[in-house]
Amino acid sequence: MSTKEALRLAEEKQLDLVEVAAQAKPPVCRIMDYGKFKYEQSKREKEAKKRQRIIQVKEVKLRPRIEDHDYSTKSKNAERFLKDGDKVKVTIMFRGREIVHTELGRALLERLAQDLKDICIVERHPKLEGKNMIMILAPKNEKQD
Repeated sequence: MSTKEALRLAEEKQLDLVEVAAQAKPPVCRIMDYGKFKYEQSKREKEAKKRQRIIQVKEVKLRPRIEDHDYSTKSKNAERFLKDGDKVKVTIMFRGREIVHTELGRALLERLAQDLKDICIVERHPKLEGKNMIMILAPKNEKQD
């Protein structure tokens, strides 16, 4: 239908000619109330915004010579963050001469990744940055199982 004819038809019905799909060839238009169209569109956008979740990065800090109980507490915190759908940045802080024994920190990070392997994937493997060793864990998606 030509644009002029569609506009005339919309005017007769006292409605608006609204372009629904501009990318289509030819563009798709409808005869409807423009105010109602805008209202429903904003309602759909609000609903979509409500459903989307922002992923945060939570941090768990460890030391290379951490005790077992402290390790289990930190591990449970990381597990809780992952189950909530957040990424976890695990940081091992080296002080003084501890930096000489980076293998202890790497082993600790790998142990944590192994303990949490059921609920997470290693997004970034352990890497030394200054006096800290960092590893990033991301929650497993249901699709990846």
